[in-house]
Amino acid sequence: MSVKFYGYHKCGTCSDATKWLKAHDVKIEESIPLFETPPTAKELKKLLTDSGLEIKKFFNTSGEVYKEMGLKDKLPGMTEKQMLKLLSSNGRLIKRPIVTDGHKVTVGFKENIYEEAWGKG
Repeated sequence: MSVKFYGYHKCGTCSDATKWLKAHDVKIEESIPLFETPPTAKELKKLLTDSGLEIKKFFNTSGEVYKEMGLKDKLPGMTEKQMLKLLSSNGRLIKRPIVTDGHKVTVGFKENIYEEAWGKG
């Protein structure tokens, strides 16, 4: 199995996720630097749809940019389209890592979720 990995090289969570994937023989086919090359709104829409998650799960709610922009109070009044555009405009707003095989998507890193999505079991 191979996946596309959106992450940040200085992120501990991304590092943990990468180690887990390698340990479980999941090949990272493409590693995309999230800050320099955030996914487009169209790519994010597909990731969102494939993930089955609510869009709020794609926001890095503990990040500085999220807090500086006051998004906790602004997001409830925004449309999905506006949120996708906002996420695509600044990779620092996106929760990382995002991993996809083109069908399944995980956001963030939790071992049990990775086991379910990317484990061979």
